[in-house]
Amino acid sequence: MKSLLLLWKWLAIEMADQVGASATRDIKTVSLRCENEGLPFLTITLPTFGSDLQKGLDQGYVGSDLFLGFSRTGGLPKFLSGFLCRVFDRDSGVLLDHPCRQSILYVRQLTLMFAKIDLPCSDTREKAAFRGYVQCEKEMKELDKNWDPSVLEEFHSMSMLLFRELFAKVDSDIYHGNILPKHGPGSTADGLLGNQKFTLTEWTRRMEKYFPSWEFLSPHWRYYQEDVIRLLEPGEERPVKVISVPKTQKTPRIIAMEPTAMQYAQQGIYESIREGIEGIDYLRSFLDVTDQTPNQRMAREGSLNGDLATLDLSEASDRVSNQLVKTMFARHPHLREGVEATRSRRADVPGYGVLRLSKFASMGSALCFPVEAMVFLTIVFMGIQRELRTSLDRRTIHRFVGQVRVYGDDIIVPVEYAPTVVSLLETFGFRVNERKSFWNGKFRESCGRDYYDGTDVSIVRVRRLFTTQRQNAQGVISMVSLRNQLYWAGYWSTVEKLDGLISKVIPYYPTVEPSSPVLGRHSIEGYTPERGSATLHTPLVKGYAEVAREPVNAIDGPGALLKWFLKRGERPFENKDHLRRSGRPKSVKLRLGWFRPY
Repeated sequence: MKSLLLLWKWLAIEMADQVGASATRDIKTVSLRCENEGLPFLTITLPTFGSDLQKGLDQGYVGSDLFLGFSRTGGLPKFLSGFLCRVFDRDSGVLLDHPCRQSILYVRQLTLMFAKIDLPCSDTREKAAFRGYVQCEKEMKELDKNWDPSVLEEFHSMSMLLFRELFAKVDSDIYHGNILPKHGPGSTADGLLGNQKFTLTEWTRRMEKYFPSWEFLSPHWRYYQEDVIRLLEPGEERPVKVISVPKTQKTPRIIAMEPTAMQYAQQGIYESIREGIEGIDYLRSFLDVTDQTPNQRMAREGSLNGDLATLDLSEASDRVSNQLVKTMFARHPHLREGVEATRSRRADVPGYGVLRLSKFASMGSALCFPVEAMVFLTIVFMGIQRELRTSLDRRTIHRFVGQVRVYGDDIIVPVEYAPTVVSLLETFGFRVNERKSFWNGKFRESCGRDYYDGTDVSIVRVRRLFTTQRQNAQGVISMVSLRNQLYWAGYWSTVEKLDGLISKVIPYYPTVEPSSPVLGRHSIEGYTPERGSATLHTPLVKGYAEVAREPVNAIDGPGALLKWFLKRGERPFENKDHLRRSGRPKSVKLRLGWFRPY
């Protein structure tokens, strides 16, 4: 924690110098509170302070419910007051007519940079997260019992207005056997890794109708061995494996690892949906499953013009009812049944055993992201329709191009419709995160970018604890990445000091271009060559490069042939050794050598 405190001190001093303030008292406060409260002060308390700043910007004043736990003078907390008094009136706490955008950025950087550091939560917080997952499931079951039929019919009608061409395309692909499955690189509930997935011998009876095992699990019907493939009846299917992964120290992220067979078929349907969205002009304007930059651009426009709201949901994927999804696909039976066949019905939750699921899917399903986005877009236009008090048609919907956008659970809508959309989302059982949803002031955030009045106030985040051991390759890589992000953000005094720490860990630390494989300094002046290559006549620098070898995972015969048939594109496999090594590397190492600086 000492090195993190040093970083905070360096940044605070540099930022205070930039705005003509003093950071002495703030540094003392952080040091004392870290001594008393430990690391959670940096990872939990300070991020709450940063979140309160954003809420104050949105509502236009600092209320008594903000910055709790910090003493005040007048209307503002004493902590970071040298920056805050350039944003809010010192006495009343009201937002200034022309707040200092630089000070807004600095307070956000100083308070939020440790929020998502890769550290495990306490056992108590992790257990609470799993308890929340189970409680959410109970709430979804209650919701399913009390749906208003007229609301479901309205939802279905709007989804058809928006997606009928997309649904027809995917429905046809499933019916005509045009779904090409795909294995992902991640972990699965049955523990298969890399090339092992291409020799899959487990399938489900539910998937046989639309995704026959002889076609999906073998390169040709002659290679199919019926006695080897185990077809699981519904009661025998593997449940998804619910696990926690680091998100913040306040709460972990709860995801679910799908069985390999389910994930394999889901990826094929996902690809059909993605291609369908990309092929429909107006739909591509509202929805995306691969590119979040349009959301970021619109967030900036909303902060500048005040006409677009950014909405954020809590537990979004876990609150998409499967009944709602079946309602959305109701008129396309092959799509509905195909998606339902690839949906896992049960989840193995630590401490609670195997539970029957009412949600459509948890994070981990390949279909979770696109399906939830379609659900949210449907609800957004239902809200707009209710606010306009008239039935929408395709022509009216086209008028909202550039005003409505959904990427996962990041939602952008016109400000005048935001309250109605929020209310309707809550009617459907979703929880709008009020502290991360903005439409009143000039602050907006979407898809990892933050803006105030058109100015980018996004921050650089610390992802790992600092290391003093070169053998800790991930720690070294993270430190160098942090240094270079801070450099491009303009914190050059801090970067100079951070370079001193890094140089003690990796003595060979050259100046390189961002495209270089070497762990080195980035600079606007470019790279500094140290010698030339005797064979290629290119400049070289001496430094450390990341080495991550895929684990040995050999495959041959029908499995290797199946892998070739499932390859996308005409280019050869990047890894010429892919039939022997595959899967995510188990470890990363650093190798010293001479490499290109660009």
